[in-house]
Amino acid sequence: MAVAHGSSAEPQPSARPAAARVLIVEDEPALLRALRINLRARGYAVATASAGREALAEARRHPPDAVLLDLGLPDLDGGNVIRELRGWSRVPVIVLSGRAGSGDKIGALDAGADDYVTKPFDMEELLARLRAALRRSDASPHTTAFRIGQNEIDLDAHAITGPGPDHGEPLHLTPTEWRLLEILLGAPGQLVSSDRLLSEVWGPGFERSTHYLRFHMAGLRRKLEDDPHRPRHLLTEPGMGYRYQP
Repeated sequence: MAVAHGSSAEPQPSARPAAARVLIVEDEPALLRALRINLRARGYAVATASAGREALAEARRHPPDAVLLDLGLPDLDGGNVIRELRGWSRVPVIVLSGRAGSGDKIGALDAGADDYVTKPFDMEELLARLRAALRRSDASPHTTAFRIGQNEIDLDAHAITGPGPDHGEPLHLTPTEWRLLEILLGAPGQLVSSDRLLSEVWGPGFERSTHYLRFHMAGLRRKLEDDPHRPRHLLTEPGMGYRYQP
């Protein structure tokens, strides 16, 4: 079992005035405990998960400011967790892994990780990398406002301002429509596969239920696009998936 070095160091003052929320995703109980103790001692708010699906559910319920992620999880490979997370979140992800090969590092970074730390690691170095990732995140603009046709969409507020399909009537989306829209808007200009949308919105086992997608995407276009029959923003990539085109 890989063990983080330096876990008994004296607690240092938090590097951030407000408690940043860190999600630790690790299935080794001893390492998970060491990370939780050290981060809490330094003023971070900590949430934990020992499996990939549990981590994704926790991140949706309580969005973290950073994620420490093991690649070798019991249900999902960490790379798949990153790819799913990147469908709707820009949160900094630091990979913690016993895999030292360059291919593993490149794969994790290409999937969307911000940093890669090989086990066993020095706790103080990890904390320094965490502080750096949080600083970069604070300095980066977080776009939550988007435009589709004449409609302004605020993802944070779950609000839409615009004429809507009935010329002035308030525009409401269903929870399923909001979830689909969040995933597509989180990857502007990028193809999002039908399998991924079905898995993230409806859950595992629904990957073949493409009629669900067609029905709800038609609803989104009807509500948001100026011409639902000739959409400019919510595009279908036949046989592959969908794309939000800004």
